[in-house]
This record gives sequence, structure tokens and C-alpha cells, in this order.
Amino acid sequence: MGIHLARIRLVFGGLWAGLSLLTVVEAPTSVLWLAALGLTEWGYWLAPLPVLTWLPGWRSSRNGRIGAWLGLVAALFLMAPLVRAAVFVQAWPDGLPAFFKDAAPQATPSSLQRTAPIVLTDLLLGVSSSNVTMRSVVYATQGDQRLSIELYQTAGQLAGASPVPGVIVIHGGSWQHEDRAELAALNRYLAARGYVVASVGYRFAPKWPFPAARDDVREAIAFLKAHAGEYGLDPHRLVLLGRSAGGQLALLVAYAGPDPAIRGVVSLYAPADMKYGYEHPSNPWVLDSRAILEAYLGGNPSQVPATYESASPIRFVSSTTVPTLLIHGVRDELVFVAQSERLAARLVQAQRPHYFLRLPWATHGCDVHFNGPCGHISTYLIERFLSAVTR
Repeated sequence: MGIHLARIRLVFGGLWAGLSLLTVVEAPTSVLWLAALGLTEWGYWLAPLPVLTWLPGWRSSRNGRIGAWLGLVAALFLMAPLVRAAVFVQAWPDGLPAFFKDAAPQATPSSLQRTAPIVLTDLLLGVSSSNVTMRSVVYATQGDQRLSIELYQTAGQLAGASPVPGVIVIHGGSWQHEDRAELAALNRYLAARGYVVASVGYRFAPKWPFPAARDDVREAIAFLKAHAGEYGLDPHRLVLLGRSAGGQLALLVAYAGPDPAIRGVVSLYAPADMKYGYEHPSNPWVLDSRAILEAYLGGNPSQVPATYESASPIRFVSSTTVPTLLIHGVRDELVFVAQSERLAARLVQAQRPHYFLRLPWATHGCDVHFNGPCGHISTYLIERFLSAVTR
């Protein structure tokens, strides 16, 4: 019986040790990328599991001792992202740009602002917010397809209070899938703190290639402006926010306007140079990025070079580009961090206000866990950025 338990301890510890390596090494497949995402952002919750290898009896055999030490190593790796995040934020606030370093985020008596990038009680218990309502409205019809916006608002906004700034959220999904609920926790958080948050749906490739999605986002913005009074929205104070493919659309619409109502743009791990993305593809076992770009843009760069140029936000950076917040994980296997690095360098050349949040431990989609290290740090910056550019 003891030999059997020792073997279980060894296998259990070895399994967790192997999985925990995904917090520091590149995921070779899409399944392991999902595992890496979970391990890096939920690791502090998972760390107690491999510590079970230290239950009484671990010293009684060689296999038991090896299993226990493997479990300890796994627990340390699982805690590493949170520890790295805590060390990372120690460089603040001096590293923040002046244009939003001292911005006071919006808050209400029942929905307070975050006081620090990482708060232990928030990691464990979550961030509290007042009640927010969500409703869906159709903003356009394309053929037989109804395009909708999901509006997040507080009861006070619905009751006709003074107009407030708007955050227009554009979801990701490789320009092929709908998931307007992917940022629901952030949407509710921001709405509870005094913004009208509008999550925009758009047409998908390959049936509707570029520029269909871009044009839909523009039409959604026009719709929101036209109905601003109905929604308690200030049509002159808008910020675009997008993840991944949605980040590309947010950047493109914000940069290629111009629209003075758009005060800023937030991009989370988005491609900014489509040709560069095609020339530097991701591991096809994780994501066939070339096939996705061809479906979205109607071919490869040799076939439709002008489309690749027109769809690349980096090509539209100028002396009037709006303030920009870039958030990207260094370990991103789907959209390489070089995309945001290159865009940040271009913004520096143009002398435009921006901040590039480079998260050393994080992979693609890191903010999917709103109460994880990436979710907390990015939210802390996002709400300060919004306050700075809409005041």
C-alpha cells in the first residue's frame, strides 16, 4: 500500500512539475497555450494542489521524496507569475507618463477606484462594484444580419443623469468569431464607475473580409453619437478599447479617422502591422496566423498589398494620433509582443503620448481572468488612462 501511495505521489508531483513549466516556457500547441494561460493567471489558486505531495508519509520512500520535491517546485513555479507581477509594479509610479500619471480614476460611493495595481484581498475575493444593467440594441442590418451593441450602464445613467464618457469595446476572435462577453467583467467594472460601455458586434471573415469589420465599428460609433442623449452618453468623449483582433480594429479606427470625439485608444495584445504579422507567423500548432490573415484580408501580402497597408494601424501614426495605451504579454505565442514594441517605437518617433505596458510573465489573453495579476494591473492602468484622456 505504501509503495502504491509513493508512486501516486511521484506521478502527481511530476505531472504538476511538468505543467508548471508552462509558466516560463513557450507553449508548443493550442491546448498547452490554454493551459499556460490558466497556470499563469490562476496559478496562485492552483499552487496548494501540488503541495499535497507533502502530506505525511512523503519521507518513507525514494519515490515519495522525489514526488514531494517535484510538488514543491511546481508550487513555486505556479506562484512565480504573481511574485513577478508584484515585483514588476514596484517600478511605479515613476515609470508612468505624465499625461496620466496623476489622473484620478472615476469612482462612486459604491464602486471605488483601485488603490494599487495589485491588492491581495482583491486577488482572493474579487473587486466589488455596484449593480450594472446590460441591454442589447441593434445598430445596423447588413443583409439578413443584425449587428448589435451591448450597453453596460448603471441605474443612475439610465435615469437621465448628466452625460458621461463612453468606452467602446471591440472584441477579439481572429476577426472570425463573436464573443462580445469576453470583457464582461471589465465592462461592468468601468460602467459601475461612471462610463457608458458599449461592446460592439461586427461582421466576420471570411464571408465579410476587410474592411467590413472596420466599417461596422465606424457605423456603431456614429449610431452611439446619434443616440447619445438616449443613453446618457457624452458624444464628444469616447475611448476605443479592443483585445487582439479587436485591438487592431480599435487602433485602426482611432488612428485613421480623424474623429475629434475619440480621445484615446487602448489596445491589448493586438497586431499593428499586418504584413509584419504575415512575415513572422505564430507556431501553426498554436494558431495558423497566416491563414487567419488571408481570410481577413482576402489574400497574402503579394496578392493584396494595399489591403495589408490599409489594415495596419502602424501606417497611420502621425503628429495628431490620439493618446494610446498598449498592453502586451512578453510570452504571447499568438500575437508576438514585437507588434506592440514596433507600434510604441513609431509613437515615440511621432512624439505622441502613449504608454506601453509590457508584462514579462503574461501570454495572449492574460486579462481573461479579471482578478488575476494581468487583469488587476491592466485595469489599474486602463481606468487611469480613461480618466486622463476624457477629463
